[in-house]
Amino acid sequence: MLHLRMIVPPDRTDAAVTLIESTVGTTHLVVLPGAARDPAGDVVMCDMARESADELLHGLRDMKIDQDGSIAVESIDLSMSTRADAAEEDAPGEGADAVIWEQLAEATHEESSLSFTYLSFMGLATMIAACGVVLDNAILIVGAMAVGPEFGPLAGVCTAIVQRAPRLAVRSLTALLIGFASAILATTLFSLVMDAMNQFSKDMLDAARPQTSFIWQPDLFSFVVAILAGAAGTLSLTSSKSGALVGVAISVTTVPAAANAAVALSYGEVGQMWGSIEQLLLNLLGIMLAGTATLFLQQRLWRTQRGRLKRRLRRG
Repeated sequence: MLHLRMIVPPDRTDAAVTLIESTVGTTHLVVLPGAARDPAGDVVMCDMARESADELLHGLRDMKIDQDGSIAVESIDLSMSTRADAAEEDAPGEGADAVIWEQLAEATHEESSLSFTYLSFMGLATMIAACGVVLDNAILIVGAMAVGPEFGPLAGVCTAIVQRAPRLAVRSLTALLIGFASAILATTLFSLVMDAMNQFSKDMLDAARPQTSFIWQPDLFSFVVAILAGAAGTLSLTSSKSGALVGVAISVTTVPAAANAAVALSYGEVGQMWGSIEQLLLNLLGIMLAGTATLFLQQRLWRTQRGRLKRRLRRG
């Protein structure tokens, strides 16, 4: 269940309450006239099944309550109520399958911000991966993949395509481009420093490296894994399964490929550098294609379920 809290202009309170009452899957409606001070208005609260959230939020935004008042949604960790159980039963579909598009757009917008923190994580993850590449250490590679923040902008691109949000698409693509470019540049300098300290060497890069050589040798299997990971990562975002998202982060060779390209660039190994860049681009493409297809499918399935519910209510 989710908890909805709003500050509503008094002239729209009745309309908002009517919308809530007519939305299947809502309960525990509370109206506090004149309780809000900044901005001034009525406080309206209710609980709603996750399956009902997207339709209700769209209706409230159509009333411009988000512009003239406020709309806040938070998860309920525990709800002990027979009415809440009944509301979840009445709502169409399963909560885990529901996509709250407003929440997804907000999350991807935040994750795709070109901030100091985002660039720092990109740079640090790529440097860790560079150590793993040179030492042929799979543990360091996995650690770097978990640290990398690149899935946020990738999900932003997918969401922007499905929602037809060009600003989010530009923002996300800019974060990806600048993030990887700055990380590769920083890791190239890091590699040169490590070489000067006799910690990295060209011989280490040219060695067999049985555990990490796949990073700069892309094949069809790499693309297949990227497709699967893109679908899994998108599902984890829409269902708020953070544990699954971590699993996705450590299954796709994006940050390690950028790291291998940076180290190869520092030693003038053009073949490895281009192979790594090809691996990086292949994985990014696979994730975006799968993520976009997954969101389209979820959108289509949810519309179908909602249509069935409306037809059932009309017959009832």
